[in-house]
Amino acid sequence: MTEPSPNEPTPAGSEELREQVEQVRTELGQTVEALAAKADVKARAKEEVAEAKEQATAKAGELKEQAAVKADEIKGQAAVKARELKAKSADLAHQAQDRLPDPVKEKAAQASGQARATAAQAGRVWQEKAPEPVQQKAAQGARLARDNRTALLVAAGVAVVVWLSYRRRG
Repeated sequence: MTEPSPNEPTPAGSEELREQVEQVRTELGQTVEALAAKADVKARAKEEVAEAKEQATAKAGELKEQAAVKADEIKGQAAVKARELKAKSADLAHQAQDRLPDPVKEKAAQASGQARATAAQAGRVWQEKAPEPVQQKAAQGARLARDNRTALLVAAGVAVVVWLSYRRRG
């Protein structure tokens, strides 16, 4: 028999040898499993696909959130611009109305009265002769116009200002 070298630990007994053998088997089994996992291309591909899906889903969620924030930002800016334009339009309408000479205002009032009378007459004829579905659609349009009266008046005022400015130049 050869004598063990002084650097190598000597097993104390058969029980310790069994434990060492079992530990080596466990380590060897883990190594074999790791090598088998690396060799299983199909399983690795599935894992990579699942990981890519996860990343894509996360990125899509981030982009969706960013888009929602940007949309809210743009809506806010649009609302501010709309209020500014509405105020400017109202200002222009008031300026135009203030600059109109009295005879023009009087003629406008007369025309307005005549238009109301003619509209009332047309409304009576309309109710007598128009079919019911058409009357319903017309009533819906009238409600919409009444609900947006300010916008319509502002638009009319702007139209008058533009008309007057072109008339003066022409």
